[in-house]
Amino acid sequence: MGVPVSQMWTVASYVLGKKLRGVKRYPLVLMLEPLFRCNLACAGCGKIQYPVDILRRHLTPEQCFKAVDECGAPMISIPGGEPLLHPQIGEIVEGLVARKKYVYLCTNAILLEKHIHQFKPSKYLSFSIHLDGPKEEHDFAVCREGVYDIAIQAIKTAVAKGFRVTTNTTVYNNANPDSMREMFDNMMGLGVEGMMISPGYQYEKAPSQDLFLHRNQTTNLFKRIVGNAKRSWRFNLSPLFVEFLKGNWDLECTPWGMPAYNLFGWQRPCYLLNEGYCETFQELLDTTDWSRYGRASGNPKCADCMVHCGYEATAVADTFGSLKAFSQVVKLTLLGAAREKLPPDEPGPENTSGSDEERIRKVQLPVLSS
Repeated sequence: MGVPVSQMWTVASYVLGKKLRGVKRYPLVLMLEPLFRCNLACAGCGKIQYPVDILRRHLTPEQCFKAVDECGAPMISIPGGEPLLHPQIGEIVEGLVARKKYVYLCTNAILLEKHIHQFKPSKYLSFSIHLDGPKEEHDFAVCREGVYDIAIQAIKTAVAKGFRVTTNTTVYNNANPDSMREMFDNMMGLGVEGMMISPGYQYEKAPSQDLFLHRNQTTNLFKRIVGNAKRSWRFNLSPLFVEFLKGNWDLECTPWGMPAYNLFGWQRPCYLLNEGYCETFQELLDTTDWSRYGRASGNPKCADCMVHCGYEATAVADTFGSLKAFSQVVKLTLLGAAREKLPPDEPGPENTSGSDEERIRKVQLPVLSS
């Protein structure tokens, strides 16, 4: 099942409406964290390093709905922690779908088959399954054997029941490009709607600090992973963001594009950095010194960041704010990226271009994900 036309239209009309009204800063995706608790302790995660009393807490459905209504973003990503550990996650998702928000429920899928009865298939709901590579790489990243196999079975079950399913892959410096490309083939074979792929952020509290990529390493690795991509692959990302990851397109961070709301309030300045909290979303927008963040700011915490929650929003906004960017998106969607010379000593995989009819059928506007 392809991304609903209504979702593409909702995102496009929302962005264009903001631009026509001269609104400079606006959210595209709300990163709604209803809890920090998780049933995994991944090596590259900095989100679960809280005291036990904090990990036992969770947002109420009413708190979630208030944040969503206050923010106004058309899309909601529900990360964590593990959202399926929330005792009222079904009620939260139902309330968001009733508001006609496009929801990406991010999960490691360990509990998905057990709790899938709480949800109904809808164009507004997608399960975003955490897969950090093929079997060995993923189980290593999550520090537990067998999790990859559980996730694959959960994907099959969800697809069979008519749910939208995407994958969410965080790439570290131990990623094998050939294995990653094989995984993309496998995901398409399972009926996954689209794949989100992004480099990991260097969380200070992450248990393993030697997994993270520096900026030049990111572009080098992503050229080998998604360079000369197969036409059969579907990425749940803006084409400009994919080009940015390969070092072929310049983007600057818009940290307000995907604001984070959690147990403590609105996190300043973004989902990745924690420099205090605000009581309201408007306070976050008005009182944050945004010039201190992003690569151009010179902030060392932002120097190597190329994560989707900072740059995917920029890519979508630029698409509808620049003729050059819009033309490039149309070109990439219709024809695919030009064949690239991959980094030395790395053979370039074959690209399957598909027919002209297939290219035209696959034209889509950029769609944000979590």
